[in-house]
Amino acid sequence: MFHYHNPVASSLLLFAMMATTGSEAAENVAPATWPQWRGPNRNAKIEADPWPERLDKQALRRAWSVALGPSYSGPIVGHDRVFVTETVDQKYEAVHALHRETGEKIWSAQWEGSLSVPFFAKSNGDWIRSTPAWDGEHLYVAGMRDVLVCLRGDTGKEVWRVNFVSKLNAPVPQFGFVCSPLVVGDHVYVQAGASFVKLNKYTGDIVWRTLQDGGGMFGSAFSSPTWDTIAGVPQLVVQTRAKLAGVDPASGQVLWSEEVPAFRGMNILTPTVYGDAVFTSSYGGRTFLYTVNRAAEGLKISPAWDNKSQGYMSSPVVINGHVYLHLRNQRFICIELATGQTKWSTRPFGKYWSLVANGDQILSLDSDGTLRLIRANPERFELLDERKVSKDSWAHLAVCDQEIFIREINAMTVYRWEG
Repeated sequence: MFHYHNPVASSLLLFAMMATTGSEAAENVAPATWPQWRGPNRNAKIEADPWPERLDKQALRRAWSVALGPSYSGPIVGHDRVFVTETVDQKYEAVHALHRETGEKIWSAQWEGSLSVPFFAKSNGDWIRSTPAWDGEHLYVAGMRDVLVCLRGDTGKEVWRVNFVSKLNAPVPQFGFVCSPLVVGDHVYVQAGASFVKLNKYTGDIVWRTLQDGGGMFGSAFSSPTWDTIAGVPQLVVQTRAKLAGVDPASGQVLWSEEVPAFRGMNILTPTVYGDAVFTSSYGGRTFLYTVNRAAEGLKISPAWDNKSQGYMSSPVVINGHVYLHLRNQRFICIELATGQTKWSTRPFGKYWSLVANGDQILSLDSDGTLRLIRANPERFELLDERKVSKDSWAHLAVCDQEIFIREINAMTVYRWEG
């Protein structure tokens, strides 16, 4: 299986490796980073030394915390700074660069950009939702009113801005700009303007537009795209409000697509590529694994299996042929990918979990602010430890080696494992 090779991670690694002088042959490695939605490879998995199997205050220490306005955007972690967003006074959207070691503010930028979501989504707030992307030089930030802003990472100076509502004559998305940007090479990919769009990352110019769905409530796409090679073909995997699709990165041609049933188009989680198959799960629908194969007319998608479980907002992690997923009914489950069989299911927890995996360890952050350390065990739910670390948090957890970055609703907080 081809794993998405993130040019951001590659460039950061080059900067991190430094040769020493003199007779000593040592290698200094810069701190690990979290440059985009769901981490370096966009699959919520990292490679690090095993985490200590304790979350108590003696093992896991709070390093710093900074009060902020509300946000659902997950933190972005560079070598020396952390990027966070917030909604200010229900009128502005702001971005801050904070010193990674201390939380001290380095720079701030803001623009007008508030939006009031429909009444049935009010309990989840009106604030900024999308997690930015960082390519080591520029930060790409999506504002609620279908605006994408490119900022210099060192100063916060705005480089360009695209308003998809005016640029593409598209409606304002009723739930705001939710999709998190994907940066690959010289381009940025987003679900915006009631469509899927490729932009030049240096200028903001639109290269192509595809998967147009008409806008309105069903034009407000939630899911974030990924990049992988399936059936030998490099492609973007995109989940709109109505369908799952593979898109050619160069032309924008839809290579294959499949309708995904969901209540009110609640296809929210990020689809997961597993070999030549794609896993997804929808609110009001079911859980699916689709296989993609070569055919005379191109690529063809077909169902491998489906499972009655219903996903919600949480995206899964895959470990050793099993998918671990938090559901609409608030239970956490393990599904065998080869068969679609549910191996186990827990009692209900909170409404949303974000997950990060390291080997066979999983960190989960509950929307109620509880951090859990879990062993990935297909035979049973194995909880190693848990600890209340914030009042609440709907932003995706970021983890860099032994550091945990938590964007609470009204704060940015960093924890570090001792030793």
